[in-house]
Amino acid sequence: MQNRCLSRRTVLASATLVAAGATGVVGTAPAAAHGRDNRLRRIISRMSVEAKIGQLFVPYFHGTSATSPSQSDQDRNLAELGVRTVAELIAKYQIGGVIYFHGWTNNIRDPRQIADLSNGVQRASLALPTPIPSLISIDQEHGVNVRIGSGATQLPGAMALGAGRSLPDARTAGRISGTELAALGIHQNFAPVADVNVNPANPIINVRSFGADAREVSRMVAAQVTGYQESGVIACAKHFPGHGDTAQDSHTGLPVITHTREEWDRVDAPPFRAAIAAGVDSIMTAHLQVPALDPSNEPATLSPAILQGVLRGELGFEGVIVTDALNMEGVRTKYGDDRVPVLALRAGADQLLFPPDIGVAYNGVLAAVRSGEITEDRLDESVLRILRIKDKAGLLGGSPYVSRTEAARVVGARRHRAAAARIAERTTTLLVNEGAALPLSRRHRKLLVVGASPAFPTDDSRTTVPELAGAFDELGYRTTHLATGGEPDAAKIDEAVAAARGRDAVVVTTDNVGATSAQRTLVSRLLATGVPVVHLAVRNPYDIAHLGDVPASLASYCWTEVELRAAARVIAGRVAPRGRLPVPVQRADDPAEVLFRAGHGLSYDT
Repeated sequence: MQNRCLSRRTVLASATLVAAGATGVVGTAPAAAHGRDNRLRRIISRMSVEAKIGQLFVPYFHGTSATSPSQSDQDRNLAELGVRTVAELIAKYQIGGVIYFHGWTNNIRDPRQIADLSNGVQRASLALPTPIPSLISIDQEHGVNVRIGSGATQLPGAMALGAGRSLPDARTAGRISGTELAALGIHQNFAPVADVNVNPANPIINVRSFGADAREVSRMVAAQVTGYQESGVIACAKHFPGHGDTAQDSHTGLPVITHTREEWDRVDAPPFRAAIAAGVDSIMTAHLQVPALDPSNEPATLSPAILQGVLRGELGFEGVIVTDALNMEGVRTKYGDDRVPVLALRAGADQLLFPPDIGVAYNGVLAAVRSGEITEDRLDESVLRILRIKDKAGLLGGSPYVSRTEAARVVGARRHRAAAARIAERTTTLLVNEGAALPLSRRHRKLLVVGASPAFPTDDSRTTVPELAGAFDELGYRTTHLATGGEPDAAKIDEAVAAARGRDAVVVTTDNVGATSAQRTLVSRLLATGVPVVHLAVRNPYDIAHLGDVPASLASYCWTEVELRAAARVIAGRVAPRGRLPVPVQRADDPAEVLFRAGHGLSYDT
């Protein structure tokens, strides 16, 4: 069962360059591109300086409607943005794009509502002195990072797709996601993640990455970019120059990547090279320091050496550079909120995402232009790149409006959900199966599902343990369930042990187990009951390293409905496990060795 492997540093040293390391952009033929650019420059010539600055910003806003959000959302907008509605925001700053979020901004309810919201945003944009449609964006990575839940097809996330190792599946997932976003009037998706997760302790990327092998990640990134392009949605590879080896979250601090230049070329760069070779239209920056690329230690988002010197100069990227959210602490540690967007533009960025205060950010850029620190020609460069992707998304050559009826028909279509289910079944990974413990035999009809029960990423009313139990019920099991939480206390563990008595088998879920996690005690106590125990890691495949000798263990890489149902079908033997680890799982007591190499995965015939 156990295979010796390499330390994380050795994993870095053994990563290989992707063969398709082209640095040119797959794009429009030169003559056609020249004609297009002349047309777009004529639009730019009619724009005021203020309108050009507005085109660069991609802010958030509150509410499900562009013009008539709820009173509470109007109050939040007024307090945070200085306006009551997104229509007023667009009019005030001549904004070029917006980003939708779930939950805290209350932008997302159902497909018809999202389509109506998108149409309202476009009406406000077309009412500007220079009427240019908005580029509407979202973070719909799938898996753990998803914004549209209700009604939309839920697809396996990046690490699950990495476990499936299928380029057609990755491409299909991108195409399905893009098709549904386009039907909702959303034109730019901040996906796929191109970071190579070589650090199991990475607190922000982790299962959002396709894996730990640069070549495999590169192949999957290129496939997803192609899928999004086929749907007409602008893809965005992130987070350049690579966020896969951090132990700090750039939302709360400024991480440092200590890779040498040679390691960066071998580990971090290949997926971005592959994305560029596949014709990706936008790339997002990372708020982190990479001394090997810029000895000044400016955050990459603010670094001319990294954005102009490496991304544009060495990798040959000619598309839109989008900053990661400017409200994150990683980019705010050295400069004020009025200076950060100015320095990002001077470094080479084009789109300025999610400023913490749109008025401060906008006026900071306006002051820099009026002082001559940023020239109008520099503004024109970024506006031209942004108009190119708007044109490619079909916004400048036709109507930007979408049909709410068509949105309801396309989003969550039966064929999309069926394809997502098939893809998910090919990603579930069987790590341990001592004594052929799985699949569950016909005598294991009475199940207890117990353990960590994180809420669905976009629906707090649905949680992991009862949803997994329901999936087993649909397969003919008689299931009881008990959610014990991520840190069960002694009383809850005792309750779980008591609930296991009389059951034919126990399925225990874990979520991000650490060295001192009470989840370890829960699993140990359940094993001691003598009832057959099946372990399912619903997020990190690394959990197994902390759990001792469980007889059966699987990884699903996330806990959304599509991945939980796939795991249940694998455990029940309705489908065979086919996933293979896209990352090595290191020993908890000796990280220089690992329990399972990347590529490990059992099936029922082995």
